[in-house]
Amino acid sequence: MPLRRLLVAATAALAAPVLPGVAAAGVTTFQSALVPAGSGSLVAPSRFDLVGFRWSGAGTVQFRVRSLSGRWSSWHGAAPEADDLPDGGTPEARRARGERVGNPWWVGPSDRVQVRRHGRVTGLRASFVRSPELRVPLRQVTAAGAPAIVPRIGWGADESIRRAQPTFAPAIRLAVVHHTAGSNNYSRTEAAAIVRGIQVYHVKSNGWNDIGYNFLVDRFGTVYEGRYGGTERNVVGAHAQGFNTGSVGVALLGTYGTAAPSAAAERAIAELLAWRLDLAHVDPLSTLSFVSGGSNRFPEGIPVFLRAVSGHRDTGLTECPGNTLFSRLGALAGQARAIGLPKIYEPAVSGLVGGLVTFRARLSGELPWTVRVVDVAGTEIASGAGSGRDVAWTWDATAVLPGTYRWELSTVEGTRAATPAVGVLGSTTGGVAVLAFEGAAADPETITPNEDGQADTTTLTYRITAPASVGAVVVDAAGVEVATLETPRWRRAGEHVVAFDGLGLPDGRYEVRLVARRDGGVEVATSVPVSVTRTLGSVAVAPALFSPNGDRRRDRLRVAFTLAADADVTVRILRDGKWVATPFSGGLAAGGRSVSWDGSKRVGRLRDGRYTALVEATDTVATSSFALEFASDTSAPRLRLVSTSPARLWVSETAGLTLRVNGSLRRLDVARPGVVRIPGIRAVRTLVVVARDEAGNRAAFRPR
Repeated sequence: MPLRRLLVAATAALAAPVLPGVAAAGVTTFQSALVPAGSGSLVAPSRFDLVGFRWSGAGTVQFRVRSLSGRWSSWHGAAPEADDLPDGGTPEARRARGERVGNPWWVGPSDRVQVRRHGRVTGLRASFVRSPELRVPLRQVTAAGAPAIVPRIGWGADESIRRAQPTFAPAIRLAVVHHTAGSNNYSRTEAAAIVRGIQVYHVKSNGWNDIGYNFLVDRFGTVYEGRYGGTERNVVGAHAQGFNTGSVGVALLGTYGTAAPSAAAERAIAELLAWRLDLAHVDPLSTLSFVSGGSNRFPEGIPVFLRAVSGHRDTGLTECPGNTLFSRLGALAGQARAIGLPKIYEPAVSGLVGGLVTFRARLSGELPWTVRVVDVAGTEIASGAGSGRDVAWTWDATAVLPGTYRWELSTVEGTRAATPAVGVLGSTTGGVAVLAFEGAAADPETITPNEDGQADTTTLTYRITAPASVGAVVVDAAGVEVATLETPRWRRAGEHVVAFDGLGLPDGRYEVRLVARRDGGVEVATSVPVSVTRTLGSVAVAPALFSPNGDRRRDRLRVAFTLAADADVTVRILRDGKWVATPFSGGLAAGGRSVSWDGSKRVGRLRDGRYTALVEATDTVATSSFALEFASDTSAPRLRLVSTSPARLWVSETAGLTLRVNGSLRRLDVARPGVVRIPGIRAVRTLVVVARDEAGNRAAFRPR
């Protein structure tokens, strides 16, 4: 069946970032397709390296892929992990839709996938990512005491597709270890491409804000920075639903149900856990009680007994991280505990300035320790010292003036100092935190809940300055409460999120009202405006790879959308957030609409690169918008004859080649840029090559 009949949606191609002084990594593309009903159906994008599935129903899905050489793989389970929800989603919303989300599987260069359904499976959708090998130096960054970590720019993270700013937990309490699924036989250069492919899949297919894991590790022992926000900060990931806030997610590339992790991978995981848990002053061999935020295994509010180094299956109904890796977690925790001594565990302070303040902690050995308290100017106010495995010192601060003070617990073993524990002390009169909301906002402010998967939900982010019980309700323009988003629940001081999908509400302007209450009758409130309009829907851009060079191949970009009501519509083309062109602006009647663009702009010609097509529709309620990315490529492939014997060509990019060599006609598909050998030819006597890249750009080559 032709690809054009199977593919029902395709997002834009995303060019990987170019590192300073090196060559580009290639183009990462994402395609999504509905799989036709019936077992044995084939879905065939031109080429992919990573595939995953999502569907509705209680059934399961198996798949296999065909490599570019024509060989079919064994069958794999799509491995649904329904406890991994889109950022800001709720278990109730996911269960109501009955959606199941599979792992992104790295399968290597492939061109076909075959599926089997078992049980009730409806709306099966396959998502394909093509992520070329990252042929650039993997730059590494190392914080003090940290293992070498490849930063996001090093593996080619696409910062333009991140959906929201990161959120941060007050503290890290445990690590959750995963495996990513897919082949274990990837190369060093493929590893970074796998990480990049997972990011694109997590954002484009799962709808998450960014890649779900905080860190990733390959079989060679290389550690990669995951979710954006900083390796030393308590970034909230999307790796273990109900347990994301307060945990750090570490994923090993590959599948470890029966296969054992490599020694290099285990060593890297142990070193990473040793450093990251030490920053949080967590004993890797300790246990804790963690209150579930709600997963498919543990309902919201249930205390769950966990190890400081737990597996994903400890928090949800999943086989992750595979039986073999899961069985190694205790040993890895022991190795992590022994690395980087001395260490300070579980520092705690009770009391306030104006009374007695007690400092407690556990140490990794019999060590001398010191506690210092300083004022805002850095002047020492008090100090205590001792020796042993346990820290216990009480400071009599009854005569100390109200205010804010800082404390530090430190210890030294030989020439090595432990990572100090630090904190801030308040006072009984002047230092108690005042309850207030800060930075409450909705992104986006206008949603279109028309079930097309585009801007259907908004995420409200807010910060409270002190612990409190927080509830969220929706009120209409008349001030009448029309929906409850979140019943009052206890929240720690810090940043929080709540989702709003507008389902069941008519189009109009609303406010989400947040109310925080704490003991003593203290209550504060704030409101965030949100508009609901279903006017704009089903925005699509094609082709994803645009080539306006006059060769009649992919020369026109089509921006299609539907309008549920009359609206003023503007279609803009942006690059890096800056205006490039406005293909259309004017009033349109309800119905299916499209705008065609030939790439022309006011000054100059369109350059090759990544662009965004932004569609904005203004009706009587609000302006709704949706953006899709595409890439422009007008440059023909470049070729060079490297040697006549053996017969080898250099090709600048992925392309299909038609060769007339020594009088015979041949076809050759080049999967990646570089040198390729012409098969079956001992020596070249005569040669004519016609190359056509994925954008349809053509080049003819005849060596002199």
